[in-house]
Amino acid sequence: MPTLFDAVTFGDLELKNRIVMAPLTRNRSPKAVPNDLNVTYYDQRATAGLIVSEGTAITQQGQGYADVPGLYAPGAVEGWKKVTDAVHKKGGKIVTQLWHVGRISHVSLQPNGGAPVAPSAIVAKSKTYILNEDGSGGFAATSEPRALELSEIPGIVEDFAKAARAAAEAGFDGVEIHGANGYLLDQFLKDGANKRTDAYGGSIENRVRLTLEVVDAVAGAIGAGRVGIRLSPTTPANDVTDSNPQAVFNHLVAELAKRNLAFIHVIEGATGGDRAHQYAGTSFDYDAFKAAYVNAGGKGAWLLNNGYTAETAKEAIETGKADLVSFGKPFIANPDLVERIRTGAAWNQIDQATLYGGGAKGYTDYPTLQQAEAAE
Repeated sequence: MPTLFDAVTFGDLELKNRIVMAPLTRNRSPKAVPNDLNVTYYDQRATAGLIVSEGTAITQQGQGYADVPGLYAPGAVEGWKKVTDAVHKKGGKIVTQLWHVGRISHVSLQPNGGAPVAPSAIVAKSKTYILNEDGSGGFAATSEPRALELSEIPGIVEDFAKAARAAAEAGFDGVEIHGANGYLLDQFLKDGANKRTDAYGGSIENRVRLTLEVVDAVAGAIGAGRVGIRLSPTTPANDVTDSNPQAVFNHLVAELAKRNLAFIHVIEGATGGDRAHQYAGTSFDYDAFKAAYVNAGGKGAWLLNNGYTAETAKEAIETGKADLVSFGKPFIANPDLVERIRTGAAWNQIDQATLYGGGAKGYTDYPTLQQAEAAE
C-alpha cells in the first residue's frame, strides 16, 4: 500500500514523495521577472515531492495580474534559472505552470492597452490585481474582452510551445498547462464562456480542440513525459459554467489518456471552496471522471487538490483515490509542510493580508519547526 512519503515516478518525473506544492499566485515578480526573493521562497519549500510554480504568463497578452512572473520578458529565463537551481540543490523537483488568462485581465496589463482576448466577447464577473498610479496594488473589475479571430489561434498554440521551450531552458523539470479556474483554455472548454460557431465552439469535440492542440504542441516541444495539465471541471472561479461538465471532461481526459502525459492535476469542486460544488442543473461524479481516464489507458499520475488535510491526503493515497495530493495555502504558511505532515506537528496559520503583493512579510518569513523551536 503506497503512502504519502513513498517515492514515485510518473513520465519523466522522479519524485521523492507524493506531496505536491500547488501553484500559488503571489504577485512578487515585478516586470514579470523572478527575483532573489522568489528564489528564497521556492528554496524554502523544496522538500515537496514536486513544486508547481505560480502561474507563469506565456506572453504579455496572457498576463492577467500585476507582478506575476512570465517566460517572455527579457531576463525571465535567467531569473527562473536561479529558482530551479536552488530547488535542485535541495533535491527537489519543480515544474512551471504555463498560463494564459484569456478574458481575466485588464487593459492596463495588455500590450498597448488593448482588450483581453477570449473565445467570445463576454465580460467575466470577476476581478484582477493591478497597480495603481501610486504603485500600490489593488483589485479591479476585469476589462471587456474581444473574441479571438480564427487566424490568431495557431499563434496562441505556438506561444504555449515557445514558453515550454523557455521553461526547459530555465531548468524546469517539466511544465503544467493551466487548463483550469476560468482562464483561457477553461473558457474554451465551457459553454458558459464559449459561444463560438466555428471549429472551436459548439460541440464538445470543438470546445476541447484548443486544449488538445496546446497539449500536443507542448508535448512536441519538450516531451509528453514532462507535461501535466490542471483541470477544474466544476469550479465557478472567474465566472465559468458549463451545461454538461461530465460529458466535456470525460471526453477530454479520454483524449488526454492517449497522450501519455506525466500527470493530470484535478481541482475538486469550487477552487478554494466547497469540494462538492456543482453547476446549477448539473451533476459531476469525480470517480467516473477518473474512470474515463483510466479506461482510456491513462497512466499518468492522478493528482488531486482542494482543501486536503494531512489525514485526508494520506487516505487518498492509501486507498488509491489519488497518486499525488497537492496543497496550496498550507504551503504558503508552512515552508516545511512535508515535515509537519510527517510528524503530526501543528501548521502555521496563514496571514491573509499578505497573500498578494508586498515583500518578505508573509512570503519568506514563516518559521519552520526548527526555527520556531530555536526561538523558544
